[in-house]
Amino acid sequence: MAVKKSKLYSLLWEASNKLRGGVEPSRYKDYVLILLFFKYVSDKYKGQKYAEFKVTQGASFDDLIALKGTKNIGEDVDKIIQSFLEANGLQGSLPDVSFNNPEELGTGKELVDKVSGLVRVFENPMLDFKNNRASGDDIIGDAYEYFMMKFAQESGKSKGQFYTPSEVSRVLASLVGINKIKYSKNKSWTLHEMTI
Repeated sequence: MAVKKSKLYSLLWEASNKLRGGVEPSRYKDYVLILLFFKYVSDKYKGQKYAEFKVTQGASFDDLIALKGTKNIGEDVDKIIQSFLEANGLQGSLPDVSFNNPEELGTGKELVDKVSGLVRVFENPMLDFKNNRASGDDIIGDAYEYFMMKFAQESGKSKGQFYTPSEVSRVLASLVGINKIKYSKNKSWTLHEMTI
């Protein structure tokens, strides 16, 4: 069953609250989206033989859960995520954050508590993506849009001019015929029955 957007948004904001104090609000999304992506991929593809992503032994979200409260959690989280990225050829494709960054996350117990708290948020049973096979589901896209909207609202300034609500984007895409584009078996995009 797909997670409800309202519940997803509330959990994302709960995760963001764990970062208050050292992390710039504009960077919350970087930490949170990496964990959401890693949780989503781990849940959907761990243990599958011919999956889109390789989730290897020692490089899954379950391994992050096992680190909660440990002294070296920040360093170990970085290693696990790096291992996953290398196994999938994704180095450099995610925001550049370190869960062992003393300037943003603090040191000692403060860092352990913040990173453990983040992992705990994504451990919530409501974020179980194992059986989430809904067609057209874009969890990561929805999460990113949520952060853009949230910060546009909170700033009350120029950031709002760059945010286009997803409903408006879909209507505009329909008007220009993007919804008529189909992917063919020979791996090319073709436009079918477009009339304007």
